[in-house]
Amino acid sequence: MARPDVVVVGSGPNGLAAAVTLARAGLGVLVLEAQPTVGGGARTLDLGLADGVVHDVCSAVHPMAWASPFFGEFDLAARGVELLVPEVSYAHPLPDGRAGVAFHDLERTVDALGVDGGVWRSLVGGAHEPAVRVALGDKRSVPLVDPRAALRFGLGVLEQGTRAWDRRFVDDVAPALLTGVAAHAISRLPSFAAAGTALLLATLAHAGSGWPLPRGGSGSIVAALRQDLEAHGGTVRTDHRVARFGDLPPAHCYLFDTTPRTLVEVLGDRLPTRARTALEAFRYGDAASKVDFVLSGPVPWSVRDVGRAGTVHVGGTRAEMVQAEGAVASGRHADLPMTLVSDPTVVDETRLVDGLRPLWTYAHVPSGSDVDVTEAVTRHIERYAPGFRDVVLTSRCTPASRMSEHNENYVGGDISAGAASIRQLLARPTARWDPYFSGRDGVYLCSASTPPGPGVHGLGGWYAARRALREFGITAAPSLAP
Repeated sequence: MARPDVVVVGSGPNGLAAAVTLARAGLGVLVLEAQPTVGGGARTLDLGLADGVVHDVCSAVHPMAWASPFFGEFDLAARGVELLVPEVSYAHPLPDGRAGVAFHDLERTVDALGVDGGVWRSLVGGAHEPAVRVALGDKRSVPLVDPRAALRFGLGVLEQGTRAWDRRFVDDVAPALLTGVAAHAISRLPSFAAAGTALLLATLAHAGSGWPLPRGGSGSIVAALRQDLEAHGGTVRTDHRVARFGDLPPAHCYLFDTTPRTLVEVLGDRLPTRARTALEAFRYGDAASKVDFVLSGPVPWSVRDVGRAGTVHVGGTRAEMVQAEGAVASGRHADLPMTLVSDPTVVDETRLVDGLRPLWTYAHVPSGSDVDVTEAVTRHIERYAPGFRDVVLTSRCTPASRMSEHNENYVGGDISAGAASIRQLLARPTARWDPYFSGRDGVYLCSASTPPGPGVHGLGGWYAARRALREFGITAAPSLAP
């Protein structure tokens, strides 16, 4: 293409969301991606483990995609992306043969939790819109929500983010079920950041499309974004790593779907000193190591309903998860690491190939860990699924230290592109009023290191692009409708 108006560095969901928005406004957009394939944390690839079996490289389950205002307007369904909704959003097996089961149906979940069902309903049973507007905003604007609903959400975070989190529970199943969701934050437990994560995601589990899995894998979302971008004149160039300023072609405006670290490395002294210092202070969090399995059959969970869940949190009791996440935060490997598991064939028969199925797992580890956690993950799953080893045909571990090889935003294996803390949720990446502005005219940050943070929602890119449009005198955001 001729000299572009805008260059977007990085083709994750945020980078592509920014590119789509800008291209639809009539601008010439060029996306540069270091990897041979687009998508960042939302790619689906053949890892060579078994003929035809594909794995989601990072994200696999997408409550944020259907909850996102960006994707709501973009309309994934109209573009052929089918979000498949499992009957059980997520499950949490316990050591004694019991399990917490979060059905998509709230009342069914409440009934199954028995004595703690009412507490569950009070914490996560409200309308999801207030939680979404608060959690998925730009952290600078005041969302228009029912103040009573916002207060309820805030009080829930205060309760579940402190040692008062057990105060209302009688049994141990519901607390474990909720804590498994909180562990998505990869932080010490309890904490306010983990509590906010838990209440948002647990609320979404019972609303709308719950915790859906895209038919064919996460890459279908990326493919829809790329197709729309190219239909509006945008260009994607893969195998083009931007390591220094000279790697950038001339353009009027630049958006970086990268970490602050990469932005600073590329721009260097071209950033004002104060802005550069603030970006360099951005903290990265603890990590995940990935283990991809190929199985000859379903995971033999002891509790049948666990096998119907799109996501399984393998962590044991609330106390065991506190211990495991505390070990990671202290720089140690847990004997039984907090492990997230997803078998897409629970809802997507297209992922079965000649009876073989992919199994997606993440284990929480200290930042930069080079440990192969395959045995630890296998042992932990076997605790709740005796005979799991017998259905494993092959596997591959990507240690935290190597996660950045397929996505440079995962510094040390930090899949959230920034530590989960209250400060960094509110002042992400810095305390600047416009969190997307780099400090240099015409340069914006639009990754998961900006509000609203991690997740496949496209909102960091959408919000940043709407600000960048002002560089061209465009004040009205373009329609995203098909």
